[in-house]
Amino acid sequence: MKEFSHMEDAAYMLKAIAHNTRLCIISLLAKNDELNVTEISEKLQCEQSLLSHHLTNMRARGVLNCRKEGKNCFYSLKNKKITKILDCIVQSCQSDE
Repeated sequence: MKEFSHMEDAAYMLKAIAHNTRLCIISLLAKNDELNVTEISEKLQCEQSLLSHHLTNMRARGVLNCRKEGKNCFYSLKNKKITKILDCIVQSCQSDE
């Protein structure tokens, strides 16, 4: 089973991003290096309280970085390679017409 030792880490990361709002946050941060909660909330039209829950969860699981500046928290992707996962999933969901 040694050859599959990385699968647990992969499953952990997939669980960390497995939600529509979280996938939208990743997509948004892939296009913008860094955004604060208000900017993300406005772009996703999502309540700040719900958004903060997702951001905190993603940060705790190592998906996002957080930089504080005064009262604002600015979020960015910890590893931009995660966008490749999202791209792959989106492409696999599109029909082959």
